Amino acid sequence: MKASATRNISVGGPDLAAQAIKAGLVDECHLFIMPIVVGGGKKSLPGSVHMYFELLDVRRFGNGVVHLHYRTRT
Repeated sequence: MKASATRNISVGGPDLAAQAIKAGLVDECHLFIMPIVVGGGKKSLPGSVHMYFELLDVRRFGNGVVHLHYRTRT
């Protein structure tokens, strides 16, 4: 599906994203960091994968949210 796509493919949610990361299908990663903790929650990235990321952009919002845009590196 990725090879034949004419546009970007977005994946959301920790479970589906973890599967795509483990399969080596992720080229970019957008993380939104919220200034609140609610319980333990799910991990946003899988713990069983070792990847390098290159920071492309940082955006800060007035409510304290930070958007981090990364590209995967090999």
